[in-house]
Amino acid sequence: MSTTTAETSAPVREQRSAKTPRPARRRGENSLAGSLASHAVLIVASLIALFPIGWLVYLSLGPDKDDYLHPGGIWDKMTFDNYTFVLEHTKFFDWLKSSLIVTLGTTAIGVLIAATTGYAVSRMRFPGYKKFMWVLLVTQMFPVAVLMVPMYQILSDLKLIDNYLGLILVYCTTVIPYSAWLLKGYFDTIPFEIDEAGRVDGLTPFGTFFRLILPLAKPGLAVAAFYNFLTAFSEVAFASTFMLSDDKYTLAVGLQSFVSEHDAQRNLMAATAVLIAIPAAVFFYLVQKNLVTGLTAGGTKG
Repeated sequence: MSTTTAETSAPVREQRSAKTPRPARRRGENSLAGSLASHAVLIVASLIALFPIGWLVYLSLGPDKDDYLHPGGIWDKMTFDNYTFVLEHTKFFDWLKSSLIVTLGTTAIGVLIAATTGYAVSRMRFPGYKKFMWVLLVTQMFPVAVLMVPMYQILSDLKLIDNYLGLILVYCTTVIPYSAWLLKGYFDTIPFEIDEAGRVDGLTPFGTFFRLILPLAKPGLAVAAFYNFLTAFSEVAFASTFMLSDDKYTLAVGLQSFVSEHDAQRNLMAATAVLIAIPAAVFFYLVQKNLVTGLTAGGTKG
């Protein structure tokens, strides 16, 4: 009897197993072919993005200014002499000091003003608050060439030509409008009940802003700070016009000193460009934790 049961149960199990459907892929889960294809595309995109950086580093190791015309010969004569020359025989550290003063000053002042502006427009309903944000946006439509002369006249009247503060103020006029829009969108995602809770606890509007809202807005502040830093760090037109002393040049302006009307020391330019990228990379490392969150959070409300 037991033998018969075993013989009859085996086909039943086979039949049930044949009818059991394969587990469906979860939503958003890619197949093996799709996963391989996406990884291949990402690898190719990464190589394309990294190639200019690697090529710049490679050219910076060539000892002659015309090595970029024959890059294959650099491999046999690589040297760090270009970096040594830039660090020891140019005003690189003066340029670095000027860049840090200007960029950090622009970042601090720009983020503070943009944060208070974005918070005011997000929370307060004063006459013309919507038009005010559009006015900020319109100021970004004027080209640099149009703004150069009136800004130079204003800074000259204020005796801020060849002055770090003058250049910081000029950069703030560039970065604050966009940063205010960015932070306004981020503040919209923070529940208004937090402000009400602060008022119930006896906090002033400024106390609520600094003690409750700003800690929650770190990702948005990180994005604004990164934008302000890169804008001031890489700008050339205003810095070359308003800073007259060569020891007050920023790094972006100092880089131009390797190019003259009749000559171009491209090997030194490449080495300097690699050194210039280091402060930007360090700043990115400091804010990267909040950067991705801040870039995506301001796009939705709620």
